[in-house]
Amino acid sequence: MASILDTEIKYLPGIGPKRAELLEKELGIFTFRDMLHFFPFRYIDRSKVYTIRELEPTMAYIQVRGKIVSCSTAGDSPRSKRFVATLQDPTGRMDLVFFKGIKWIQEKLKVGQEYIAFGKPSEFNGIINMVHPEINLPTDEILYGGSSMMGVYSSTEKIKNSGIGNKQISKFQLTILEKYLDSIPESLPQYLLQKKNLCSLKDALKNIHFPTDNATLARAQLRLKYEELFYLQLGLLKQKSIRMRNDGGIRMPKVGDGFNKCYSSLPYPLTGAQKRVIKEMHSDMKSGKQMNRLLQGDVGSGKTLVAVLCSLLAVDNGYQACIMAPTEVLAQQHYKGISELLAPTGVSVALLTGSTKAKERKELLPALASGEIKILVGTHALIEDVVVFKNLGLAVIDEQHRFGVEQRSRLWEKSAIAPHILVMTATPIPRTLAMTLYGDLDVSVLDELPPGRKPVQTLHATETQRGRIFAFMKEQIKAGRQIFVVYPLIKESEKMDYKNLQEGYEAIIQEFPAPEYITAVVHGKQKNEDKQHDMDLFASGRAHILVATSVIEVGVNVPNASVMIIESAERFGLSQLHQLRGRVGRGSEKSYCILMTGYKMSKESRQRIELMCQTSDGFELAEADLRMRGPGDLEGTSQSGLAMDLHISNLAKDSQILEDARQLALAVLEADPLLEHPSNALLRTQLSVLKKNGNLPTDYSQIS
Repeated sequence: MASILDTEIKYLPGIGPKRAELLEKELGIFTFRDMLHFFPFRYIDRSKVYTIRELEPTMAYIQVRGKIVSCSTAGDSPRSKRFVATLQDPTGRMDLVFFKGIKWIQEKLKVGQEYIAFGKPSEFNGIINMVHPEINLPTDEILYGGSSMMGVYSSTEKIKNSGIGNKQISKFQLTILEKYLDSIPESLPQYLLQKKNLCSLKDALKNIHFPTDNATLARAQLRLKYEELFYLQLGLLKQKSIRMRNDGGIRMPKVGDGFNKCYSSLPYPLTGAQKRVIKEMHSDMKSGKQMNRLLQGDVGSGKTLVAVLCSLLAVDNGYQACIMAPTEVLAQQHYKGISELLAPTGVSVALLTGSTKAKERKELLPALASGEIKILVGTHALIEDVVVFKNLGLAVIDEQHRFGVEQRSRLWEKSAIAPHILVMTATPIPRTLAMTLYGDLDVSVLDELPPGRKPVQTLHATETQRGRIFAFMKEQIKAGRQIFVVYPLIKESEKMDYKNLQEGYEAIIQEFPAPEYITAVVHGKQKNEDKQHDMDLFASGRAHILVATSVIEVGVNVPNASVMIIESAERFGLSQLHQLRGRVGRGSEKSYCILMTGYKMSKESRQRIELMCQTSDGFELAEADLRMRGPGDLEGTSQSGLAMDLHISNLAKDSQILEDARQLALAVLEADPLLEHPSNALLRTQLSVLKKNGNLPTDYSQIS
């Protein structure tokens, strides 16, 4: 049944179609519910009134009370025109300055009248002033909802310019709460509220927007965070619990010729971690239940080899396997490496990407459908409808955060019986984030590096040291090594970033002229064949330097490359820097990662660079990244990588609530695995609503 909160936002008084379109586009607010769940990110105490003498330009937003003693306009041109009102209280005078809306403010302010001005103090020519303060009569009810704490909502330039300020958003919230608070149904069962001593949803929504004090605000925040994280965990764990009870998985008990031949012809022994992980996976694959496992392994820990050996277990048991990579470059590289590993086994492997030619597809697709091709490597081209397997038994997804949930679930549909799933990531994921991103998966960790891998020495350099860096590059090339030079590519500044890359490429060609030096370049604007040509030039050792965007962050393997230079390193996150650093140090030679930055850096950027120089532990860096940047940026992706949109929780700060909510969800499912008990009817309903609203992963196929 539709709730009043599902009403489109344009029907809220004061909004209308034009503003609604802006709120939808800029802030993702489509309904009354979305508006209520658009929470303040900080609060200002409006209970204290300062005297003018107390004001300092370093203060945050505060309020003063006084009489307007004079008004004037100054400035000749429209650009410099301003309206200045002088406010006086018993301790002194200050100016209230307005550059916009002058006509409106002139009509509003009366000399001799007392007002309350709210804003940020600043200083001009030694005199304290306030620019564009909020002005109210002392009789106005400025403390919305009777609250002395005012919520501050995030905004955008377009929203501000349309006249929707903080005050307006507060008014919208108040309108919804005054009209509809009583008709908002509770979303957690009574027994859980009592067990965890949480306040009601009505109290939480009222007090998150209009708290009377810090204690009521804290109770409201706890209730809303707990609910958000509890439902996320309940959804993930319910899916896992159904899978564990379902005996419909493919049984793969046999370790056959393919596995044994590949294993015995490996040029180096497996690490203890690789052996342990393969055992864990084989145990899943022969259990009769569907495997759903996340394999975490730092850069270079040997995940691909584990994936190949598990694929051979599937082949030895009469099934096919597929390995899906996020980019063509990585898919082609996987194919090359896997073909070499499979050479002694005689197992057929094929490659399918967006640029596979029609003629090749014509041969490949029937061979796949007949079961002749045993292992298929590719990009998201694997999920196209025309790609049909005879009997897919294992699907491996590499760097899975780069694939949408939709793409993954389409891969499952390629098999009559759900195939075993192995998800791999080289991004070390802190425990709290792993519980959220992959709460329904079992986790295996490769925590050993293969023998012979040397730690990479990480150094920080600024533009003034460029000459020394060029000299060092020449030494390394002379010694037979190769060099990566990576430029950031960020959507918002894409044009500028490509320009920087182009200028950097030209500077390198000038400093390293052909034919003595060969420089290749790889970026997203090239045609696939050009990109592949330059990539091959570098991978084969014919090019000394590869200038690239972070397209090479994932999976490019050139053992002879011993230097990684990261330009504008301050613009990358820690996990991304760590991934890039992992592209070197793959051979037996000593390797270096040089972080080039501007001379001026923010405190946070400096911290990141220092951390990179101090440690090569991916998990330590990932924990720091989560603390510093939040979950959305952990993998250089936006928060859409999360299983649901988090409106109020912060995975870095709320790990204790997450842990507790997960334990509660486990206890609920242990007592009632399918949520069939009448006391859990509300939990079933809420899961359905969250799924329908896109706040839970869409492949929760078993959640009704």
